[in-house]
Formats: sequence, C-alpha cells, structure tokens
Amino acid sequence: MLNIGKVAKEIPAIREEIQKEIIRSRQRLGEAFSLLTEAAKKQDAFIASQQQWQNSLIFTAATPVEAIDNKVEIPPALMPHSVFSTDGSQITPSHHEIAYCYLINIGRVMVHYHQNLHPLLDSIPRVYYKSEELQESRQWGIRTEEWLAYKRNIAEAQILSEMACKWVKRHANTPNLAMMDGSLIYWYLENLPSFAREEILNPILAAWRQLEENNIPLVGYVSASRSSEAINFLRFPACPYSQPDCLSYCGGEEEETPCQKIEPLRDVTFWKHILPQRHRSAIFRSNSRILEYYGPSQQIYFCYLHVGSEIARIEFPAWVASNPSLLQQALSITLTQVDKGFGYPVILAEAHNLAVVKGSDRTRFFALLQEEMIKAGLTNVAPSYKEIRKRTTIV
Repeated sequence: MLNIGKVAKEIPAIREEIQKEIIRSRQRLGEAFSLLTEAAKKQDAFIASQQQWQNSLIFTAATPVEAIDNKVEIPPALMPHSVFSTDGSQITPSHHEIAYCYLINIGRVMVHYHQNLHPLLDSIPRVYYKSEELQESRQWGIRTEEWLAYKRNIAEAQILSEMACKWVKRHANTPNLAMMDGSLIYWYLENLPSFAREEILNPILAAWRQLEENNIPLVGYVSASRSSEAINFLRFPACPYSQPDCLSYCGGEEEETPCQKIEPLRDVTFWKHILPQRHRSAIFRSNSRILEYYGPSQQIYFCYLHVGSEIARIEFPAWVASNPSLLQQALSITLTQVDKGFGYPVILAEAHNLAVVKGSDRTRFFALLQEEMIKAGLTNVAPSYKEIRKRTTIV
C-alpha cells in the first residue's frame, strides 16, 4: 500500500524542478524559432547537405517536402463519407493459469456519415493454443509475450484492410479513410532477426498495398507524440561547421554537441506555439532506418495537426502524400473525427473499447477453458497456488 504521507514530502522538490524546466523550455523555444527562420531561408541547401552527409550523421532528422514554416488550414470533411478502424488487445500466456495459451481480440469499427447506413461495431477474437503457435518465436530468441504484440499488429492491419476494401469495392465514389491508432513506423522491428522481421512486416505491408490499390487513404494518429524527428532538421542550421560531418567534428558522440542547443524540445511542443487551430504543419518524410524495409509507395510521411485539444502527429504512406486531394480528404476526415470524439478520434476510441479485454472477460475465458478441460477428463484443473494466493488477501 502506498504511504501517501511520505510521498507528499517529495512534492515540493518536484514543483521546483518543474518551474526550472519551464524556464529552460522557454529558452529552447526562442532558439528554435530563430533556427526555423534560418532553415526556411536556406531550406534547399540544408536538404542537400542532409542527403550528402546522411551516413555521417549521429541523429535522425526528417526531411521537409514543402516549406518548413508552412501552415495550411484543414477544411471540414465533405459529407457523406465512411471511416474504418481496428484496434487490438490480448490475454497474455501465463504458466500460472490452467493452460498456457493466449488470445488476441481485434475490435473493428466501420461508420458511415450521412448515408443512412448502420455502422459495424464488433470484435474478432482468436485463441492460440497449438504447440507450433506457442513455440513459433523461440527459433529467433523472441519471448512469446513480445511475439504476441507483433501478431496483434498483423491482425489489426489485415482486418482493417479486409473490412475497408470489401466496403469500398461496392461504394467506390464515397470519400473514406482507414485510421490506425499509433505510428505506422514499426521502428521496434529494426533489431529483430531478418526472418522474424519479414514474417511480421510483410503481411502488414501487403495489407497496406490492398488499401493503396483501392485508393483508400491510411493514416496513423499519434497522440502525445514524443518524437523530435522534425525538429531535428533544425540541427542543420545550428551546426557551426562547414559540413554536418558528425563523425569527424563531433567524434561520433551525440552528447554535448553544438547542434543540441534546443534539446530535449519535442516536435509537439514546438508546433504548439506555431500552428493555429485546425491547421497542419509542413509535410515531412521520415528517415527512420526501419523504412529501408518498406516499399517505395509505403515510405512514411507525416505532419502535425492542431486538432484543438492537442497537436497530433498524423502519419501516412507515400501514396497518400503524393496525392493532394487524397491527403486533404484524409486530414479533413481525421479532424472531423476528433471533433466528433470531443478531442480524440471517435472511431479510434470505439475500436479500442471493442478490443479491450477486461478482467471479467479474462475470468470468463479461463472458466470456459476449465469447463472444457474437465469434460475432457482432466483432473486438478486450477491455477497455480501463487496465482490463487495473489487473488485473495488475509487483511
């Protein structure tokens, strides 16, 4: 049990540190505004320098594909239109339960506006219990719990694509949008063994290709992003050397380098002070290393959008970024979804609610499993004593 009285003694020190950080943040913002002005004046030269010296950089910076200080107002979505989304949750495997298995539950939502049509609101569960499914990831040294999250990402993309494409083939003339919660850049796959990475990434990219073939825009909505990928471009005008050759001038060490004067400023903090409501920032192309394994039309671009409640990072593939009308359609519907969700896209919230597995759901799942195991003639079917003891208390 938390002793709140002891915690209270630490609060004044936290307040003082927050006050100091506010002052430092204002100083970094002032420096960043100056660097933005300089970057806008010589943007083409800095982009050329970034491309020339990219192998010598010790940081990852996105590349602006339009004026870096651009601000574009996003109009409301046209009516009628349709929106699709999926989200996933799971029951993780545990050796303390009555059986070692796991479950993935994918919530899917399809909503049609001004079309007099019923929405689709349901979930698709799947239980993984076969030996080959439970042992699949061990050949690459990946924990089953970690592999479960990857399998969930695959299922989310595949079910989203299947749902959206099936609908659009019958209603091709209605504007639409496929939305995913979170980033489209699966950077955490970068360090996986190549065969494992391909087994995870290839089905996701195949699902995206289906969306592209049916001209369905895809966006990833990133709330409270902690990325500095866009603002890192300002490290080029901040560099005091004639070329941004980090390995030569800074010895390959990222700490205490001259171009870090605005760190740890985040993209969302910076654009919060620049963007008016219902406006987007310039579009950037991500240079994350994992994108080397994406196809040309699946390279990820992004912008920051002031949705009113926050500055959201909106990611989209190259096939959306290269089509101005499709991009405007995607951003307009995204903003309208935020309006309908009172600060967060309503379709993402609904997909999450349909996907989430509550404690009571978990209890019922294992109760059903226990019943079937008893019918099969098994005895002593119960969780471990540790699990039973954790569920009760003597106090």
